[in-house]
Amino acid sequence: MAIVSLQRVQKSYGGKVVLRNLSLDLHPTEKVGLVGANGCGKTTLFKMLVGLEQPDHGELTTSRGLKIAYLPQEPTLDSQATLIEAVGEAFAWNRRAEADLAELGRRIAAAHGTPDEARLLEDYDRLHAAFEAAGGYDFEIRIREVLGGLGFGPEEYERPVGVLSGGQKCRAALARLLLTPADLLLLDEPTNHLDIAATTWLEEFLGSFPGAAVIISHDRYLLDRVAAKIIEVESGQATVYPGNYTNYALAKRIRRLEAVREYEKQSAFLAHQRDYIARTHAAKDSAKQARARRKMLDRMEARGEILDKPDAERPAMKLKFSQSARAGDMVLRCEKACKQFGDLVLIRDLDFEMTRGEKVGIIGPNGVGKTTLLRMLLGQTPPTAGKVRLFESLTVGYYDQEHRDLDPDLTVLEAVRRERPDMSEAMARSFLALFLFRGDDVFQNVVTLSGGEQSRVLLARLVANSPQVLVLDEPTNHLDIPAREALEEALALFPGSALIVSHDRYFLDKVAQRLLVLVERGRHEFVTGNWSVYAAILAERRQAQRAADLRERDRRRAEAAKRAAPGSGAPKKKSRSRYAAQRLQELEARIEAVETELKEMEAGFVDPAVLRDAERSRKLHEKYNVRREELTKLIAEWERCVDGMET
Repeated sequence: MAIVSLQRVQKSYGGKVVLRNLSLDLHPTEKVGLVGANGCGKTTLFKMLVGLEQPDHGELTTSRGLKIAYLPQEPTLDSQATLIEAVGEAFAWNRRAEADLAELGRRIAAAHGTPDEARLLEDYDRLHAAFEAAGGYDFEIRIREVLGGLGFGPEEYERPVGVLSGGQKCRAALARLLLTPADLLLLDEPTNHLDIAATTWLEEFLGSFPGAAVIISHDRYLLDRVAAKIIEVESGQATVYPGNYTNYALAKRIRRLEAVREYEKQSAFLAHQRDYIARTHAAKDSAKQARARRKMLDRMEARGEILDKPDAERPAMKLKFSQSARAGDMVLRCEKACKQFGDLVLIRDLDFEMTRGEKVGIIGPNGVGKTTLLRMLLGQTPPTAGKVRLFESLTVGYYDQEHRDLDPDLTVLEAVRRERPDMSEAMARSFLALFLFRGDDVFQNVVTLSGGEQSRVLLARLVANSPQVLVLDEPTNHLDIPAREALEEALALFPGSALIVSHDRYFLDKVAQRLLVLVERGRHEFVTGNWSVYAAILAERRQAQRAADLRERDRRRAEAAKRAAPGSGAPKKKSRSRYAAQRLQELEARIEAVETELKEMEAGFVDPAVLRDAERSRKLHEKYNVRREELTKLIAEWERCVDGMET
């Protein structure tokens, strides 16, 4: 049964139709990716679901008592509250209930032996049952778990929200939303300010979330891992595709090819019939057949069987990087390069060379120093120690993720012609059309543009300069999926070198040949290959760590068994020793079984069949988290048991 149903919904703004006869259903527990071009109505749909907008026509129904939690792209938080207070607003009821339980406890103590005692005890039991059902006293632990998963450290918990960066505020709002009791989560670009580790954590959270979730996102990797259904909003209507993003992309391509083929086949048939009718309707021997064919066409039209011409594919950005001149073999060299601010070391002993044609991705947690590294490599800030050399006479194109290089007072046309004054206005306008700025679009001021539009202006300026080396700081942040795909194709064909900071794993898989990983401040490593290669390395390391943990556990087991053997030390109470030894065996057997199960599930995480099936992936993550929690408790009990035998 659907928890949300929209039937033939329409919504317009100032005469512009945004949603037209849109129908869709959402069901309990399903995870849905909502995709479509910027401005197609995805955010409008979210606002209708939470009651911020009403449909002009059609019907929107929700199941009784449905709790919806909505994360807009620009959420708000109390700037005076600390981080942990602001996020803890999700548990406002729990905090009130905790205080009410304490007050009831005091009143029960004061009413002991009076007629009010029984009534107060009933009130306490009723409130305590509701409190436990809502998570009880675990809410403080859950707040810290979610903050940690989204990249906040304990030292940040007491910082006022007002001093946080824009990205940190968005992460805090996401944390609050994920902790809010809800049956349906509506997430609008939740990964915008997350690094790869936090995005991976979010995927696991959503995979084990018991309710439904609808996610607007340009993160194709996330949509592949989380979504079991994709809903595309196009031309004001919704089309449902079962499966994840990869399945959707393939199915849409096939559906379009089939629609075009069927339309062309029917068009040829209709043209033949109409030609026959035109040629023979006046002839005595064939007029009857001509009339029959005309009636057939009339019936087809009356029944709505005449196919409409499939909509043209939405125009995509077209870009191609070319070099003004061929660069030398060596592009960049670092020798023991270091960068620190006071006692804060960001980069330590970096030895790095980049040659012509290489595409190097730079990844790492938020705040680790990725942008600082780029500025050091570009010569915008000197190394504290060591050497950095960007070889002379190279034309470098730099993409600043903050768009600081764009003068907000210029028009789009002026922003490009300032870089290329040799371009005539007509040439510049034709050039900008490749980046989807057509007609009067080129006269818009940069300050009025959306983030995605500003990104396209920056890319246009890069292409216009014909650089030999590209240095890109989060180039996909504001781009929709078609624009990301266009950039991927252009970089794949670019004959020069590229140094790219990105948290888009799908993009890194398509573009990067090598990774420079800033693991933490002052520590880095290199990986030959793209993100998927590095992800496999991380999985192997986790397995190696688990094996090391097993060896350590076996060592402690052996020591405990040796101490428990007859004559191995001071006498112990036989009953306690016998029980402890028996319980130890039971725990060890269960620990071994759970560890084996976890290892099998970890193998499933990288199984292509599982990755393609979002529902299987979700259930696997859910089961994995339950078993991992069980293992933690078993090991804790095992250690207590060993410690008890040692004393």
